[in-house]
Amino acid sequence: MNTKAAITTYFINGQVITIASITPNISMALLHYLTPEQQKQSFAVALNGDFIGKADYQKTTINQEDSIDVLFPIQGG
Repeated sequence: MNTKAAITTYFINGQVITIASITPNISMALLHYLTPEQQKQSFAVALNGDFIGKADYQKTTINQEDSIDVLFPIQGG
């Protein structure tokens, strides 16, 4: 069985990201985009404007030209 990785281009917070993967998903995208320090923080993720729960990161696939928003809480007063 010869399975080739496809090249997928998508956006995270407006930045163009290109990845080669058989099945790109939210978890993979976050590993490529976030620093190790950011990965430890609390954040929310939206795919094309729809909230994606942390439990769904691995099974939520990314398609060509999808837009991912990663939102971190801001403290202040």
